Amino acid sequence: MNRAEPLVLGIETSCDETGIGIVRGRTLLSNTIASSMDEHARYGGVVPEVAARAHLEALQPSIEAALAESGVALADLDAVAVTSGPGLAGALMVGVGAAKALSVSLEKPLYAVNHLVGHIAADILDADAPPLEYPTVALLVSGGHTSLLLVRDLTTDVELLGETMDDAAGEAFDKVARLLGLPYPGGPEIDRAAASGDPKAIPFPRGLSRASDMAKHRYDFSFSGLKTAVARWVEQREAAGESIPVADVAASFREAVVDVLVTKALAACRDYDVPRLLLGGGVIANRRLRDVALERAAAEGVTVRIPPLSLCTDNGAMIAALTSELIMSGRAPSTLEFGADSTLPVTEIQVAESA
Repeated sequence: MNRAEPLVLGIETSCDETGIGIVRGRTLLSNTIASSMDEHARYGGVVPEVAARAHLEALQPSIEAALAESGVALADLDAVAVTSGPGLAGALMVGVGAAKALSVSLEKPLYAVNHLVGHIAADILDADAPPLEYPTVALLVSGGHTSLLLVRDLTTDVELLGETMDDAAGEAFDKVARLLGLPYPGGPEIDRAAASGDPKAIPFPRGLSRASDMAKHRYDFSFSGLKTAVARWVEQREAAGESIPVADVAASFREAVVDVLVTKALAACRDYDVPRLLLGGGVIANRRLRDVALERAAAEGVTVRIPPLSLCTDNGAMIAALTSELIMSGRAPSTLEFGADSTLPVTEIQVAESA
């Protein structure tokens, strides 16, 4: 195996996107994504069984497309990588099964890695950015996860500081969009509606931000109460026969989410004396979140890193990138005994490493 610049194929099937990525060292060769989002739109959210079936159908053509784009053959690979968790159990099993089959048939080492840590690794594929420095605080925001991490080393030391206690930020966007009659997925729709709204029009609550909450849940998140507050506000207006100012509701809701995310992330930077903040996950595509994070971080002397938006959503390239780092740091491959783990803790960077 070439440990200097390993050629790795990564498979990501944790939710509704079939991601196949090919990386050589820290160079991105292919980032192929097949999304089943349109199939879930009719249900207003991701249906696990539909997602698993879509992965089964998309895996082979996605692998073939990634190989064609990168100009490499399966026999050229140094290793195969796959997301073992966290995510939807059925969806994860599809990717894990495919990765094991490739590993055995090609006689290539297999690395089972953590989906959330993969989002951090996406940053190292940005050819225009300086090398990632440690320690760094990472805020990961997606449809299923909202996590605040302290990364001392990408391959050996990732600490969970806080996470969502109920709805993730992306979930809250989807649910509020449904309340406002907007289509799925809710994030882009809320963003579009909020563009013409007043973010200060409605004082929606900031979950777990009171002094009493911060003492115990300083880095944790809660968006369920915010979602309920929006629902009650809309219901009261409808009961009074008044129209719903969708733009103002969307802008005020978005501002509440962004305020909490950025406030807690910067609190972690201050508390741990870390002047670096990395943003990752699909919700980072929200322009308001990026703008507020950059503005407030600059005022506190914190440097913000944001991977290319094409690498912020779930993708196989980030899984390949994390595995490449593991190989270059001398980590042994995983055994074949691992399985899909829907609740895999973020502190478990690699699963079932060989002894």
